[in-house]
Amino acid sequence: MKTMAYTLDKLPLETLVGPVARATEVLARLDERLARSPVRDGFVERQHFADAAAALWLEGELVHLEDLVLHDAHMDIRTPTHELTRAHAVLRTRRRIFSQKPDWALGREGFLALAGRAGAMPAVGQKDREGEGAGASSAEADVRDDAEDDPLAEEFAEIDAVLARSSKILSGADVPARAPRSDERPDLIYDLGWNEEERLAEWQAVLAETRELPAVLRAAILLEAWSDIEVLQHGIWLGPLLVTALLRQEGLAAHHLACLHLGAKSIPRERRRARNRSDRLLASLDAIHEAALVGLKEHDRLVMAKSQMERRLKQRRTSSKLADLVEFVLSRPIVSTGMIQEVLKVSKQGALNLIGELGLREMTGRGRFRAWGII
Repeated sequence: MKTMAYTLDKLPLETLVGPVARATEVLARLDERLARSPVRDGFVERQHFADAAAALWLEGELVHLEDLVLHDAHMDIRTPTHELTRAHAVLRTRRRIFSQKPDWALGREGFLALAGRAGAMPAVGQKDREGEGAGASSAEADVRDDAEDDPLAEEFAEIDAVLARSSKILSGADVPARAPRSDERPDLIYDLGWNEEERLAEWQAVLAETRELPAVLRAAILLEAWSDIEVLQHGIWLGPLLVTALLRQEGLAAHHLACLHLGAKSIPRERRRARNRSDRLLASLDAIHEAALVGLKEHDRLVMAKSQMERRLKQRRTSSKLADLVEFVLSRPIVSTGMIQEVLKVSKQGALNLIGELGLREMTGRGRFRAWGII
């Protein structure tokens, strides 16, 4: 059990200054390029998918991008695995952070919601409203009486709540994570002595103490602190997402969410798990730098692909759906016939005709299931 608090003394600033400047320069260049980019929306969506798959890769699990894309579109070709559903949770969390204001994720409401502790906050509609006090109290009494008469009422209510929550998730609604109470957690899966609240508070203290440091150095420290404190038992991937939210909040990555999991893939595990904290901090800085470099290359590739596909749009009717297909292809690593039918509202043959006109590359090489993308 962890007992020592995370300290910030004796930071090797002389060895960190160079890597911090290098990572800051590349990250700022990528964000400046995205500020006026014609492919920004597609780039952001593709980065969500890539980072979600990389998050599971860092944990030793392989999730194929095509499976994640199809699962997100509710068009699985096989039964979803546990790893796939976890990767989809990362994907949904990234989208949720990016859809909110830059300061939401690290604010009180956002932090509790992302950490699965939103239930600890009082609901907005819990306060009594004028003229409803007597009616509400009598209604609650009736519910209690019904519950006492029917011993299965509570169980049915829980089932209904689970079904309603599942329907919201499948429809793509913004549903906060549910954190089970400590007395609900089986000791075969959870360490019941693992005080996540205390560890979260310790990481938030590091967040507050580094307020005056440069954004990239602060991000590297928070990445290393999340790993060192071991905040969540089953949510290791949340730490890098909170750090990406910090970079966005600081304005260094205002137009996208940095793919820190994707950047960390290129860093050897020996460096990421080094015994010396200085080496781990340097590894975190290199991961931020690599994430920005990968982003620059991906952005340039998408710009080139868009310009090539738009040449096929010349002399097309205004009612043609080919332009819509271009935007859709740019926002997904792969697209299937069913996905094109669903998004563009065309028939299967119409989707195949559009694919042929656009000249997309067939990615799977299988006759039973075919998917297309850009190289």
